Amino acid sequence: MENTKRKKLKEEKSMRYIRFDWAMKHLLRDKANYVVLEGFLSVLLGESVYIKTFLESEGNQQEENDKYNRVDILCEDSHGDLIIIEVQNERAYTYFHRMLYGTSKVITEYIGLGQDYDHIRKVYSINIVYFQLGQGTDYVYHGKTEFRGIHTKDILHLSKRQMEMFRGKEAGDIFPEYYVLKVNDFDKTARTPLDEWISFLKTGEIDDHYTAQGLPEARKKLRIDSLSDAERRRYYWEMENRMAENDVMRSAYIDGVADGREQAREEGREEGRAEGILSVARNLKASGIPVDVIARNTGLTVEEIDNL
Repeated sequence: MENTKRKKLKEEKSMRYIRFDWAMKHLLRDKANYVVLEGFLSVLLGESVYIKTFLESEGNQQEENDKYNRVDILCEDSHGDLIIIEVQNERAYTYFHRMLYGTSKVITEYIGLGQDYDHIRKVYSINIVYFQLGQGTDYVYHGKTEFRGIHTKDILHLSKRQMEMFRGKEAGDIFPEYYVLKVNDFDKTARTPLDEWISFLKTGEIDDHYTAQGLPEARKKLRIDSLSDAERRRYYWEMENRMAENDVMRSAYIDGVADGREQAREEGREEGRAEGILSVARNLKASGIPVDVIARNTGLTVEEIDNL
């Protein structure tokens, strides 16, 4: 495992560009670098998006022990409407629940007390995941709310007045939309601008032929050799710690799944699944992983972990 970790770190150091998730937390807040993130968001959403500001919330704090690795951004689209975009990059068994929690929190955080509900902004939840999430054959998924008639199967549309007030046609257009980018599942030749971005998110490299919006600027602004000595040391230190934690997580997960399968054969599927999660938590705790990190990745409470 140690040799594998050293090999991975060597590969990271051979890359020319900073990992996008790290840059998003530390570099892309600078207005001079907005063009990179605007390019990514515009390619993903299929329309021009302009960043107005990074919203100040607990998710946008930069301390190492952030409760959530998420960034909330107030943007303006090509129609002049304000939208809130939440970008998450985290590992957790309860990740889908976190997506739901994140959009709910964003909506309640950014509507003022006493304001009318028409001040609620459209929210896009963009989730970049570097681990196996759910089951599916694609590498980019889009989800939105749909109101469909039980008997007639028709889609519930907004009234004409509502269409004038809130851009969109369907009632579901007001509700948050979700994007899940499973970057590790991308194994194709990049044929579209979005593919070029997915390739960069996965490999940390930008092919010389890539021209997707934002990537030419990323070539200039996200070079590792553009970091100061202190920033470069911090970057490599965080990458090394992340790889070490991922190794522990992976080992604990494999052991826990094996324990859960054995338990499932003996006690039944639901009990086995629960025992598998507990086994993962035990392995993580024995490996010295902080309790809050274990809770975040297993869905267990701190008290449940303390009692293991």
